[in-house]
Amino acid sequence: MSLLGRLKHLERKGWTYYPLDKVETVAGHMYRMALSVFLLPNDQYDIGKIMKICLVHDIGESLIGDITPRDQVDPVLKHQREERAVRDIAALLPSAWAQEDLLSLYLEYENGVSAEAGVAKDLDKYDMLFQAFEYEQSYKVDLSCFFDTTKDLFLTDIIGQWAERLYSKRNSLRGIDTNTAKIS
Repeated sequence: MSLLGRLKHLERKGWTYYPLDKVETVAGHMYRMALSVFLLPNDQYDIGKIMKICLVHDIGESLIGDITPRDQVDPVLKHQREERAVRDIAALLPSAWAQEDLLSLYLEYENGVSAEAGVAKDLDKYDMLFQAFEYEQSYKVDLSCFFDTTKDLFLTDIIGQWAERLYSKRNSLRGIDTNTAKIS
């Protein structure tokens, strides 16, 4: 519990590169992802499984920190470090079923081998976008790079629709006519 408690204080490093007074933590990010699962249709997905994936997908960061693309760590090496950290955390659990469950959920997310993992990956991106949107509103800072790099990366229809609504709302607030793509 102490190890995972680190995530409550570990800032999401990508936000620290911008002029923001206080940035979200890894735990805050995982928590909002998990709560957003309540917005999904429960007749299409295993809601409990998606929620569990959301809650474990970044736990390795409690040992290795939040590694961002700016850190220029080879993606294969980053994945190896994260997986090793998750395996180490899982080994601390008191039962074999809990160890196996935690590790298998993490690997399912990383490998994107199920519809639930795909939804969790899209929720990860969506939460980042939503956080960028909130920071833009609060701090009057331009975080277009987060919107530009994720524009066509959503693979699930429902999360893609959420993203489109967020893009539209952002454009509207910025005075951009989405029909003509010109500043009004």
